[in-house]
Amino acid sequence: MKYDYLIVGAGFFGSICAYELNKLGYKVCVIDSRNHIGGNCYTENKDGINIHTYGPHIFHTSNEEVWKWINQFVSFNNFINTPVANYKGEIYSLPFNMWTFNKLWGVTHPHQVQLIIEQQSRHIGEPKNLEEQAIKLVGKDVYEKLIKGYTAKQWKKDPKLLPASIIKRLPVRFTYNNNYFNDKYQGIPIGGYTQIFEKLLDGIEVRLKTNYFTDELPEYQKIIYTGPIDKFYNYQFGELEYKTTEFKHQKKKTDNWQGVAVVNYTDEDIPHTRTIEHKHFEFGTQPHTWITHEYPVEYKAEKTEPYYPVNDSDNNIKYQKYKELADQETNVIFGGRLAEYKYYDMHQVIESALNFINNEIKRINK
Repeated sequence: MKYDYLIVGAGFFGSICAYELNKLGYKVCVIDSRNHIGGNCYTENKDGINIHTYGPHIFHTSNEEVWKWINQFVSFNNFINTPVANYKGEIYSLPFNMWTFNKLWGVTHPHQVQLIIEQQSRHIGEPKNLEEQAIKLVGKDVYEKLIKGYTAKQWKKDPKLLPASIIKRLPVRFTYNNNYFNDKYQGIPIGGYTQIFEKLLDGIEVRLKTNYFTDELPEYQKIIYTGPIDKFYNYQFGELEYKTTEFKHQKKKTDNWQGVAVVNYTDEDIPHTRTIEHKHFEFGTQPHTWITHEYPVEYKAEKTEPYYPVNDSDNNIKYQKYKELADQETNVIFGGRLAEYKYYDMHQVIESALNFINNEIKRINK
């Protein structure tokens, strides 16, 4: 059989494209090098608890169209992410808010916080890197305890060598609101994420443990490619840099290990960056629990999984060279976090995929 589209990758971008194109009557085949669908959003049920195999995925969006679209496939609970930071046994509320500042400085009013931050950051003009941006946002004390060590572990780099844009993702509030996200719609799929992909790919040819570069492929007219763009072009401009993580899952014979879904360990003496307790995502009452320690590891192309692009100037310049090649392709479409080298959240990948499908259908119908 000859397929209209060969889709490389069974994560959100690839699976959405497969679902929408299949609905329109196109013949689609999806391949993935892993032994499961769902990409990094894959969840596996163990002992009645849905394990976020590749780290926590909390769905959040203010885009009503995206929210309505995803709710076709799953019901969400009302989980709100309220992580805490552990610095050498001291516990601080995240994201940075009045609870955090009160614990650190003993202050109770927003103007007191703003005055301290101004005093601690007045020597910084336009921030040139992550360290300067962080101090500008929350002051030197917060940076030293809750950002510096965590960031150095997570990115395997001195924060002075990382772009300021990374830290801008973190909310800073002068209220007692410790909801990590600002979005209108938030939650966790009841029963985990994998069921979404099972519904998206129902009735579609899916071939797992299939490597696009080395395995025999079916005939096709066009490719939708969601893997690393530098790998697609055989690294001819050099390897792009990614942040990657090793996940170590453990079962614990207790009903409550840490009292919250996410704890960040911000000092460098502890090798892991976060501990996740999965049952709290779905308010589990099981007599046991599963936790995951996250350990940052050095990224090596072909040997470790690429997770988050390091969008500093050197990598972005390199990516633009790959994008220029991609823009010249006539039967290859690049989409998703790895292929577009963008730090997408789930809702942004969904929006990007739906926009692509709409544009592709308009192009076909011209």
